[in-house]
Amino acid sequence: MAMSWIWAVMALAAFLFGLANGRIGEVSAAALEGASSAITLAISLAGVMCLWTGVLEVMKRCGLAAGLSRIMRPVLTPLFPDAARNRDELEAISANVSANLLGLGNAATPLGIKAVKLMGRGETATDDLCMFVVLNTASIQLIPATIAGLRAGLGASSPFDILPGIWFASVLSVSAGIVAAKIMRRFGK
Repeated sequence: MAMSWIWAVMALAAFLFGLANGRIGEVSAAALEGASSAITLAISLAGVMCLWTGVLEVMKRCGLAAGLSRIMRPVLTPLFPDAARNRDELEAISANVSANLLGLGNAATPLGIKAVKLMGRGETATDDLCMFVVLNTASIQLIPATIAGLRAGLGASSPFDILPGIWFASVLSVSAGIVAAKIMRRFGK
């Protein structure tokens, strides 16, 4: 609700300042150009999302996604000691983390929702649920498909040239998040 008001106020302010400065034509042209660019970008992103969602589906059907989830279990078990006792919870967490590793944020969302539902324990967030939110928020992305799609849609000649920076930043953010969550788990009670 608040975002709607913020956007409405910004649009109204642009209109009023354009009217006051005698540049309402330029404001209108910029609004139409922005709308056109947004549609073009949305269509190019939809193509990238369809491609990578299809790749994830192929990976699921041929067993690669399950294999990646199995590889992730030993790494995730110490991070999620309570979920490690429930195979369905750990499998849902593994699937979500695997999808995020592949940069499939939109495909990872339903997997994350499933994991959260399985980890739900009443009204209070558990330590495992908090750790999951941290990992989901600061996920490591080996293939940042969405960002590369945005860059390609905006005309970047080499949309994946940002990989080293993304890898470094995401490893750093995940490490900081895990340390903070572990500290809060130990001393936050």
